[in-house]
Amino acid sequence: MIKTVRDAWQIPELRRKILFTIFALLIFRLGAAIPVPYINTSGLETYLSAQSGTILGLMNAMSGSAFSMATLFALSIQPYINSSIIIQLLTVAIPALERLAKEGGEEGRKKIASITRYTTVAIGLIQGFGYYMLIRTNGFLSNTSVWAAIVIVATFTAGSVFVMWLGEQITGMGIGNGISILLFAGIISRLPSAVFYMYEGAKNWAAGKESGGTDVVLHPAMIPVFLIGMILMLVFIVYISLSERKIPVQYAKRVVGRKMYGGQATTIPIKVNMSGVMPIIFAQAIASLPATIGMFVPAAQQEGTGWYTFLQIFNTTSVIYIVVYFLLIIGFSYFYSTMQFNPVEVANNLKKNGGFIPGFRPGKPTADFIHKVLNRITMFGALYLAIIAIAPIVTGAILGQSGLAIGGTSIIIVVSVALETTKALEAQMLMRHYKGFLE
Repeated sequence: MIKTVRDAWQIPELRRKILFTIFALLIFRLGAAIPVPYINTSGLETYLSAQSGTILGLMNAMSGSAFSMATLFALSIQPYINSSIIIQLLTVAIPALERLAKEGGEEGRKKIASITRYTTVAIGLIQGFGYYMLIRTNGFLSNTSVWAAIVIVATFTAGSVFVMWLGEQITGMGIGNGISILLFAGIISRLPSAVFYMYEGAKNWAAGKESGGTDVVLHPAMIPVFLIGMILMLVFIVYISLSERKIPVQYAKRVVGRKMYGGQATTIPIKVNMSGVMPIIFAQAIASLPATIGMFVPAAQQEGTGWYTFLQIFNTTSVIYIVVYFLLIIGFSYFYSTMQFNPVEVANNLKKNGGFIPGFRPGKPTADFIHKVLNRITMFGALYLAIIAIAPIVTGAILGQSGLAIGGTSIIIVVSVALETTKALEAQMLMRHYKGFLE
């Protein structure tokens, strides 16, 4: 692997891509440290630290702590993710958008991308205003004038739009998927705070403090348990992510002129986790809607009110949240797999090229067989994602460590993005006949 990185660095084009990606990440982290004016960031950070096990804590983890500090990139890529979900769902529901996506070619994709960007701006305005209301309700504003409100909301929106633009630039001129890379960077930036969290918890336990208060209390024996659990989870995630189901394909022999073509055997690889990390990201975006709605309602921040109870029901440790989160992951896994893999199209391509699956006639029987295999693989992959996502939540609820609910989800995203980026660099290396990471 080290040799591969060294070889990649020696190629001018790849070196420029790597340097551009690093530079973009530095800009991203710089923007995550620039505070928005008129906000008491220290008080807000203390308040959101107490919400570590809630949806607000999850949003903070995804933004790399920028959300709790009310910085320029506080909303991070959440508006863009929500916009992508909406547009993809509308593409299936609205025939005009579906035709634009399937038959529009490059121009159609550009139009859909443009619609997604405009939708991101609108969602950024809504979430920015909601975040402003949350800050105002809890008294973390130094200026409550209309001008201050306009500046704060506009800054949050501009930050989210810039993050979207930065992600697109990484995709075009860097390595890997830009949005995923930014999400990866935000989560990784919280690693030092996680280490400090465990250290502080062990120190408080040694000092004789009891759990249940404001201080974190963690038995030292639990630290190696958490680390071993994370390592095992990492191994399992990597194994499943690289697993695939290979469908055998045989090509019939055909004579063209004086030459004979075909007759070779190959396979159609179907990945077990075809949708990658996207179902989890989409499920999180949908699950965060109650918290987003609660931002607009001042009563949601007061204990004893109906709105407050409503938000507690969708807390990351609640049974309802776990069930909804589980079902959303499975649903989005199927949705994403159907968008990426079309059995009918694959069967038609095989028929046109003289290929067939042994034991099945070309055409509809082949498509039905591929569809059956795809459903089984998708179900396994969806259950894998859902179980891995909710296992830390359940474990955290049992052990009284709400931060695990976020930590487990973060691990899945980090590993998936790392594998995707590795494969992207691997593809670049294979194009230049270098041995890559996977050899």
